[in-house]
Amino acid sequence: MFSLLNYLINPLMLIIPILLAVAFLTLLERKVLGYMQLRKGPNIVGPYGLLQPIADGVKLFIKEPLRPSTASPTLFLMMPMMALLLALTIWTPLPLPQTLLNVNLGLLLILAFSSLGVYSILWSGWASNSKYALIGALRAVAQTISYEVTLGIILLSTIMLSGGFTMQTLLITQNQTWLITPTWPLMMMWYISTIAETNRAPFDLTEGESELVSGFNVEYAAGPFALFFLAEYANILMMNTLSCILFLSPNYEIAPELFSMNIMTKTCLLSLGFLWIRASYPRFRYDQLMHLLWKNFLPITLALYLFYLSTPITLSSVPPVPDLG
Repeated sequence: MFSLLNYLINPLMLIIPILLAVAFLTLLERKVLGYMQLRKGPNIVGPYGLLQPIADGVKLFIKEPLRPSTASPTLFLMMPMMALLLALTIWTPLPLPQTLLNVNLGLLLILAFSSLGVYSILWSGWASNSKYALIGALRAVAQTISYEVTLGIILLSTIMLSGGFTMQTLLITQNQTWLITPTWPLMMMWYISTIAETNRAPFDLTEGESELVSGFNVEYAAGPFALFFLAEYANILMMNTLSCILFLSPNYEIAPELFSMNIMTKTCLLSLGFLWIRASYPRFRYDQLMHLLWKNFLPITLALYLFYLSTPITLSSVPPVPDLG
C-alpha cells in the first residue's frame, strides 16, 4: 500500500510545481513585457495582478470547447493531451536534485521526448482539416527538426567533455568548474536554439499572425488550447533548467535545499532572457531562420565538436568558477 502511494504521490509532487511555475511564468511575462513597453501589465485581478493566472485558467477551462465539423475527432482531441503529457514527462530524468526516473541515458531520453513533441504539432494541424493550421504545423515541424540537429551536436560535445550520458555525471564533473567556461560558444548557440525549439519570439514562425492566423492551433479554443499553452511554457522552463544543468550546474555536494534554490535562480534568469529577447527583437523571416541554422550554427557546432574531439580538454584543466549558491 505504501509503495502504491509513492507511485501516485511522486509524480504529483513533480507535476503540481511545474504547473504552478507555468501559471506564474505567464504573469511574469506579461508584467515584464508591460514594464519594458512602459505599461503596467495585469494589475486588476488580485493584488498586483497575482490572481490573473488563476482567472485565465478558469476562463479557458469553463468555456465551451469548439471542434470544426470537418476535423478528425480522435486526433483533434488527443493531441493537446499528448502535448502536455510529453511536456511533463520530459522533466522526469532531470535531477532537481533527485530524479523521478533515474536512467543511464538520461540526455538521450530527454532528446527523444523533445522529438516526440513534433508529432503533437503535426497531427493537431492535420486533424484540424484547415489549410492555415496545416501550413503552420508544417512550418513548426520543419523548424523544430532543423534546430534539433544543432542541439544534438552540442549535447555530443558536452557528453564528451563530462564523460557520460547520465545527468548525475554532468553535475559531478561540474563541482569545481562550470561547463560554460570551455564551451561558451556552444552555450550561446544552445540558448538561441532552445528559443527556436520552443517556438518563441523572434523564432515564433508558427504564430505568424499576418500569414498563418496563429498557426497549428488556430482551430483550438478553451480547454484544448489551454493544454497547448501549458505545454509550451512547461517546455520553456524545462529547456532553461536543462541549460542550467548542462552549462551552469550548481555543486552537487551541497544540501538539496541549496541545490534546488541555486538551479531555480539560474532558471529564472535564463527565462527572463527569453522574455527580454521577445520584447527586443522582431520576428525573423523563414529563410533567415533556416539560414541561421544550416549556414551558421551547423558548421560552427561541427567544427567545435571536432576541435573538442581532437584537443585533450578536461574540466579539471579549466580554472574553477565560483558558484552562485
